[in-house]
Amino acid sequence: MSASYRSLRVNEERLWQSLMDLAAIGATERGGVRRLALSDLDRAGRDLVTEWARDAGLTVTVDQIGNVFMRRAGRNPSRAPVMTGSHIDTQPSGGKFDGNYGVLAGLEVIRTLNDHKIETEAPIEVVFWTNEEGARFAPAMMGSSVFSGAVSLEGAYRAQDTDGRSVRDELVRIGYLGSEQPGAHRVAAYIETHIEQGPVLEDSGTLIGVVGGVLGIRWFDCTVTGMEAHAGPTPMALRKDALQVAACLMQEVVAIALRSPPDGRGTVGTVQVLPSSRNVIPGRVTFSVDLRNNTDENVDQMVDAFKARAEVVAREAGVAIAIDPVASYAAQIFNPICIDAIARATDALGYSRMPVVSGAGHDAVYLNRCAPTGMIFIPCKDGISHNEIEHAEAEHVAAGANVLLHTLLELTEDIAPR
Repeated sequence: MSASYRSLRVNEERLWQSLMDLAAIGATERGGVRRLALSDLDRAGRDLVTEWARDAGLTVTVDQIGNVFMRRAGRNPSRAPVMTGSHIDTQPSGGKFDGNYGVLAGLEVIRTLNDHKIETEAPIEVVFWTNEEGARFAPAMMGSSVFSGAVSLEGAYRAQDTDGRSVRDELVRIGYLGSEQPGAHRVAAYIETHIEQGPVLEDSGTLIGVVGGVLGIRWFDCTVTGMEAHAGPTPMALRKDALQVAACLMQEVVAIALRSPPDGRGTVGTVQVLPSSRNVIPGRVTFSVDLRNNTDENVDQMVDAFKARAEVVAREAGVAIAIDPVASYAAQIFNPICIDAIARATDALGYSRMPVVSGAGHDAVYLNRCAPTGMIFIPCKDGISHNEIEHAEAEHVAAGANVLLHTLLELTEDIAPR
């Protein structure tokens, strides 16, 4: 951190008020936010944020998937911008901070630089990505995945909500179908600031999480097929009870994760039992399997362990077990330059920090394909997110923005290619 910038801090009250003002668009009775992607409320949120950006002297550009880039010029216009941001769409019963914090922390950094008349060598851009949550349109992280080339623009355009409205038509309707080709935007580095969405930082009493990467994810649907029969006349030893076999495998999902510390995760989130009658032995059960770990090798070992156990159980119980892949997301390791810059900024500010891994997906996953990328986490109360009671303390919100400020100041001087 440059000695001339050492005392520089964001305006905590202004940042907090911006978060509350944006949260008023789509506010729910329980104190949360419902602002689904490409809805009228999303348009109102986009309009408010871009109005703030223009008031701060930023140039606003929109691409063909509706990603919005807000640029503060640097001394050297030939330099690629250092980018920060997140998303402003929410879950149907979402909170005030998920995504919104990363966008408004970036805007507050710009306002702070303006207040102190600081000119950076490279430009800085604040971005909000379209449809990160995936609550209305699939897939999630749509804007950043199209930007990175992982998902085609035409494929994203064809996605429809439950009412049959397409992404393209809704972009046109709300006035955010831009002209710039996704991915045409240069990016020197990308830093995303976010609430942790988990309990680790709060539990350890640590203020800043320096995110080393994002867990690899494998999703499956597991179907156990036994034989339905009358619950009374059929002796226990002669049953082919699909639910009891499925329950054994569900427990194995958790057991595998417990045998894969510290980053192994195993979750069963949905279960469908057929024929679902009180006095009929279940003949068919389908359940979801979500396995995660810090490297692709580790998560694939968890998958292999689950499949091996399923083979044994199927043979012993005399049932059929099918494991069908649903989705696979590669583990991400963030750039050491970005990670080190975040750590240096945290230390210079006197904040506590710890290395963390993100168990959730973020737009940073796809930006990591395009440019050096890093993430900054702050605690959220009880680790709760995707919930109307989601909360972060104002001082923690400001602390994360301060780390972002000093990280961007370093990266705009050092990392942007000339």
